[in-house]
Amino acid sequence: MIQYPTSFFAASEATSGIQTDWFFESQNQQIRCSVPTEFEGPGGALSPEDLFAQALTNCFVATFKVYAEKSRLNFKSLTAKSELIVDLNEEKKPIMKRLVLNVDIFGAENPDRIKFIAQKAFESGFILNSVKTEVTFNLNLI
Repeated sequence: MIQYPTSFFAASEATSGIQTDWFFESQNQQIRCSVPTEFEGPGGALSPEDLFAQALTNCFVATFKVYAEKSRLNFKSLTAKSELIVDLNEEKKPIMKRLVLNVDIFGAENPDRIKFIAQKAFESGFILNSVKTEVTFNLNLI
């Protein structure tokens, strides 16, 4: 049984200047990050925007995998691809405006049930439900 509250830790270490990369660490995994070229940085490494899109996308994948296993539903594989749109809000401040999440599920044993579980995972993923970003979900069973 899951015990709440639970904690996750992350740390970053950086030097001055937007042209220099920095390192992010979580779960003893170190990831190189940079300011993206869209914001006048060098790019070439993960940006905070990339990590945000990954968090939302992988929230769906993790939640779906848990629900499918708990429901004893098998599938061969899935692909989840997303596009994060950063735009200005009404106050002309940049925000994570919208994420389009496209999911393909291959080889579902029970397509109707898998579709139901996928929709449930999308609606109940707690990271997906913790952001103000508009999220569009497109599902394709193959």
